[in-house]
Amino acid sequence: MSVAKKDNTKLILVGLMLGILIASMDNTIVTTAMGTIVSELGGMEQFVWVTSAYMVTVMAGTPIFGKLSDMYGRKRFFIFGIIMFLLGSILCGMAGSIVQLSIFRAIQGVGGGALMPIAFTIIYDIFPVEKRGKMTGLLGAVFGTSSIFGPLLGAYITDSWGWNWVFYINLPIGLIALALIIVFYKESLSHIKQQIDWGGAFTLVGAVVCLMFALELGGEKFAWDSFVILGLFAGFAVLFAAFLLIERRVLEPIISFGMFRNRLYTTSCILALLYGAVFIIATVYIPIYVQGVFGGSASNSGFILMPMMIGSVVGSMMGGMLSSRFSYRSVMMLSVVCFLGGIFALSTLSVDSTRTMLTLYSILTGFGVGFSFSVLSMASVHHFDMHQRGAATSTNSFLRSLGMTLGITIFGIIQRNLVASNMAEAFQGMGQSGQSFGNLQETLTPENRALIPPAILDKISAALSSSIAQTFMWALIPAALAVVVVIAMPKDRIRREVHELSEQQG
Repeated sequence: MSVAKKDNTKLILVGLMLGILIASMDNTIVTTAMGTIVSELGGMEQFVWVTSAYMVTVMAGTPIFGKLSDMYGRKRFFIFGIIMFLLGSILCGMAGSIVQLSIFRAIQGVGGGALMPIAFTIIYDIFPVEKRGKMTGLLGAVFGTSSIFGPLLGAYITDSWGWNWVFYINLPIGLIALALIIVFYKESLSHIKQQIDWGGAFTLVGAVVCLMFALELGGEKFAWDSFVILGLFAGFAVLFAAFLLIERRVLEPIISFGMFRNRLYTTSCILALLYGAVFIIATVYIPIYVQGVFGGSASNSGFILMPMMIGSVVGSMMGGMLSSRFSYRSVMMLSVVCFLGGIFALSTLSVDSTRTMLTLYSILTGFGVGFSFSVLSMASVHHFDMHQRGAATSTNSFLRSLGMTLGITIFGIIQRNLVASNMAEAFQGMGQSGQSFGNLQETLTPENRALIPPAILDKISAALSSSIAQTFMWALIPAALAVVVVIAMPKDRIRREVHELSEQQG
C-alpha cells in the first residue's frame, strides 16, 4: 500500500511524469540523430542495433519489472529504473563505436522497462478512484507528446549541441525525477514474498530478441529464406512455446494468463497492441511525406507533427475524464471512430494534398489515439487489486511496445516495396530508375531538390506520396480490427467500484 500526503501527491506526480518523459522520448529522439551518429562512429551495417537494443530490453523488462513491483514494492524498482536509465545515458554519450552504443542502449532499455509500467501503477496506488482518470490522462498525455516531440527535439539538439547531448539531456530531467520520488513517495514495506519466475524471464527475453532481430535483418542484411532468418524465427517459436509452458506451471508467473480470462483486460491489451502498430506508422511517415512531397526540412517535418501531438494530449486528458462518467467501451468507441477516420483520411494523401488537409488529418488521428494512452491503462487494472496492478499495466505496456515494433517493421517493408515498385513504373521507358538519384530520402532534402529537374522531381514525389498513402490504406486493417475489439469490450465503468476501492485505499 502506498502512502502519500495530499501536499506531496503533486510532487510525486511531477516525478512520475518526468520519468515517463525520458523513457518514452528516448525511443524516438535518437532517430533523427542517427545519421550524424553513423557519420561520426561508422558502422553503417550495425546501426540498426542502436534502436533494436533499446526496444528489446524495454519490451522484455516491462512485464518483469511490473511483476517485481507487485512482489517487492514500486518505489525501489522505479528508483532502480531511473538509475539504470541515467547510467545508460551517460555511457551512450561517451560511446566510441556503434557496437558500444548498442550495448549501452540496452542498459538504458533496462531502466526504461521499469519506469513506464511502474509509473502508471503508482498512480492507481496513491490517488483515489475519482481522480485516477484525470491523473492517468496526464501521464498518457506525456507519453503521447514525447513520442511525437522526440524526433523534433532530437534534430534540434543534434544540430545545435551534437549527438552526445541527445543522451546527456536525460541527466537533469532524470535527477529531478529521482529526487522527487526518493523524498516524497512513501510506501508500505509490507509485501507478499513470492518466487521470481527466472525461467519465464529468460525465455521471454530470448523470444523477443529472436523476433526483433529476425524482423530487423530480414530482407535487408539477409534474405527472408536464409538460414539466419529462418533460424531466428525458429528460435522465437521454440522459446515462446517454452515461455507459455513455464508460465502455465509456475506459481507466480511474470505474465499471468489467468488474468486474460477477464474480458475487459483482454480487450484492453489487444487494443494496446493494435493502436501501437498503427500509430507508430503515422509518426514515422507523416514527416517523410512532408520532406518528400512538400519539400520541407527535418525540422519542418517535426513541426508538422505538432497538431497530432496536441490532438493526442487533448484526447488523453479527455479520455481520462470521460472514463469517470461513461463506460470504457463508450469512451473507446469515440476514440476508435476518430482513429479509424484519421487513418482513412491519411490514406487519401497525394501530391495535390495541402498542408491544411494534412494538419486536419493529423489532429483527428492524434485525438483518436490519445484516448488509448489513458483509458486502456485504467481498463487493464479495473478488476485487479494492488498486488496485481503492476503485472496488469506492464503487460498492457509491453503489448503496446510490441505493436509499435511489429507495426513499423511490417509496414516499413510494405512501404519500401511500394515505393520501389512505384519508382520503377514511373521511370519505365525513360532509361532511368530510382537508383539513379541515390538514396530517396537524401535526394529529397531541400538542398538537393533544387538540383533535380522538375519533371524528374514530380515523378519521385508522386511515387513516394502514393507509397505512403497505400501504406496507410494497409494500416486500415488493424484499425478496423480495433473497432471489432472495442465492440467486444464489456460495459464496465469506474463508478461501479468506487466505494469498494475507496475502502481499500483507506
